[in-house]
Amino acid sequence: MIRHAITSRFPNADRRRQVFQLALPIIGGMVSQNVLNIVDTAMVGTLGDVALAAVGISSFANFMAMAIILGISAGVQAMAARRIGEGRTSESAVPLNGGLLLAVGIGIPLSAVLIVATPSLFPYLNADPAVQATGTPYLQIRMAAMTGVAMNFAFRGYWSAVHLTRLYMGTLILMHSLNIFLNWVFIFGNLGAPALGATGAGLATTLAIYTGTATYFMLALKHSRSSGFLHGIPSRETMLTMIRISLPASVQQLAFAAGMVVLFWIVGRVGTGSLAAANVLMTLTLVGILPALGYGLAAASLVGHALGRGDPEDARRWAWNVAMLAALTGLGLGAPAVFFPDAILGIFIHEPSTLELARVPLQLVGALMWTEGIGMVLLNAHLGAGDTKRIMFVTVILQWLLFLPAAYLVGPVLGYGLLAIWIANGIYRICQTIITAVLWERGAWQHVEV
Repeated sequence: MIRHAITSRFPNADRRRQVFQLALPIIGGMVSQNVLNIVDTAMVGTLGDVALAAVGISSFANFMAMAIILGISAGVQAMAARRIGEGRTSESAVPLNGGLLLAVGIGIPLSAVLIVATPSLFPYLNADPAVQATGTPYLQIRMAAMTGVAMNFAFRGYWSAVHLTRLYMGTLILMHSLNIFLNWVFIFGNLGAPALGATGAGLATTLAIYTGTATYFMLALKHSRSSGFLHGIPSRETMLTMIRISLPASVQQLAFAAGMVVLFWIVGRVGTGSLAAANVLMTLTLVGILPALGYGLAAASLVGHALGRGDPEDARRWAWNVAMLAALTGLGLGAPAVFFPDAILGIFIHEPSTLELARVPLQLVGALMWTEGIGMVLLNAHLGAGDTKRIMFVTVILQWLLFLPAAYLVGPVLGYGLLAIWIANGIYRICQTIITAVLWERGAWQHVEV
């Protein structure tokens, strides 16, 4: 069944053109994100393994804290795309209004509580006092950006749904360019600023995020006033639908992010060198995954439009069309990691023993990048159909009942180290791709009301 879908549903020239018109601006923004991640990691890497480890575990703890509101993006995109497909263009920005309200109402109080609690909670993430001293202020200043991140994700879902992804790409490039510049200023103390080290990296990111939020508001006022942007408070029905779709997606994001924090805790029990290597590995994995996420966002919009037109078979076909393109992209992006791992790792890791730990895991990441592309697209296709609850159960069960127990067993308990943990991670990701593909072929997603 899956093999037939892969061999018979590769997109023709016209459909490839439609996918690329929608996906390439998103992918361009994701490439900008990749550049930021690489430069950020390289800059922090000059501070040593302690800073790398602290920023790595803090970044995933920050993502975990924010995850409960990041699912807003899925709700905004699914609802806005469906309205476009139904021909209700004048109402397409109403879900964005609802998403922004949720972002502010949840983000401000949650970030305030977590900023105060961070010094007490950080020792549970890592027992190394040096990592705690570096990571605590970095995490606190990243928490201050929670509301901005949530609003930016709501805008991302909307721009993808209404085929204005070029605005998303342009804003991301602005944010990331500013972030790199501010890193140079605040990490190293240039232009008269204090040298804040890892904390400076956090400050740079927070300032760049809120700059992006302000830019998105200005763009929406220019392009989406006629579609209902900021035209009153959304109806109770709109808000309830938004919550119904967004909540499972947020729980999924929270479980995934919490799982990544647990993974870093597991790796930290293996050793600080392994933790530093894992931070670099996860950053480099995003180099391949973020373009796949760009394809996935395109698939979510195309699926939503097709369902809005009442054509579930076209929605099914669009998902596989985009998945094939993502797989080919994954093959290209993964090849350098397979054949030239030392050249890539040497940019970020300056300790020979740490580089040795990361070499084979990075090759494994590269070899599996094409399957990640398929899995990411099909997962987002479900989200675009509003089928967030089913995806939540699949991802949470596989991560928490399969992967994390296996990682703890082969790592700290049996002592097989970082490589064994990354092999377990590869098996988990393959299983998730297969199950998501089977669920897509079964088609229960087409009956979800949005």
